[in-house]
Amino acid sequence: MSEQVEQAEPVVCSAKGCRAAALYALIWNNPRIHPPEREKTWVACEEHRQSLADFLDARGFLRRVERL
Repeated sequence: MSEQVEQAEPVVCSAKGCRAAALYALIWNNPRIHPPEREKTWVACEEHRQSLADFLDARGFLRRVERL
């Protein structure tokens, strides 16, 4: 009997129009609408990691960036 293994769909960058594989998780929270313990996640490829992080950081939302 052979065991069938499902392959997960690749995680795709959150940048508009980008279809590249995501390598980073950008963890954020909007303190005006989310409780402090809530964390939201965007994912980013190498090319868009900095621009997405800068966007969130400029608004005071970025908590941390983690490698996937």
